Amino acid sequence: MTAITWAFALASLAIIVVPGPSVLFTLARGVAWGRRVAVASALGNSLGTLVLASAVALGLGPIATRWPAVSRVLQIAGGLYLVWLGAQALRRRHDVARTMAEPQGGRPTLGLALRQGFVVGGLNPKALVFFLAVFPRFVRAGSTPITVQLLAMGVFFSVLAFASDSSWGIVAGTARVWLSGSRARLVALRVVGGTIMVALGGAVVLGAVLD
Repeated sequence: MTAITWAFALASLAIIVVPGPSVLFTLARGVAWGRRVAVASALGNSLGTLVLASAVALGLGPIATRWPAVSRVLQIAGGLYLVWLGAQALRRRHDVARTMAEPQGGRPTLGLALRQGFVVGGLNPKALVFFLAVFPRFVRAGSTPITVQLLAMGVFFSVLAFASDSSWGIVAGTARVWLSGSRARLVALRVVGGTIMVALGGAVVLGAVLD
């Protein structure tokens, strides 16, 4: 792997492991219905994320890359939004127990879990902000078209997201009693996630301003 690939992998991992909509959704599925539903939900979520990344690669991504001013504005806006998401997570940290509460109704089939995960992934604002604000920074001029580079990043990100989210789901499904039995642990999870999102958003804004 090249240095730029390693940098992209680390940036992707930093945003993926932050407890956000996808992670909390997978955790909730693991706690409520066990490992199989959690993994199916994570797979659907990753497929939705891939569709979102593809839309960015085929549209806004190349535009942002070709016009640096547009890219800078998107990076600043994206960074500020990440800061806002992190601040919201910190402000509403005590609401996390409601997110993790067992949903009403019976156990979903694996197909339904897959479809529900797809919707969550396709509508994940954290992923969209990351694709718009960060992907263009790793594009390099050369023989490979910009769109192809962005699509490859989207595939890589989605595979990494599935590996991470499904791991969260398996852990939650295995330790469902431990996780659901302590509000303090769930609040701590949200605090850590909010802090990382604020720090990452600040770094994105600072990088755009100094670029």
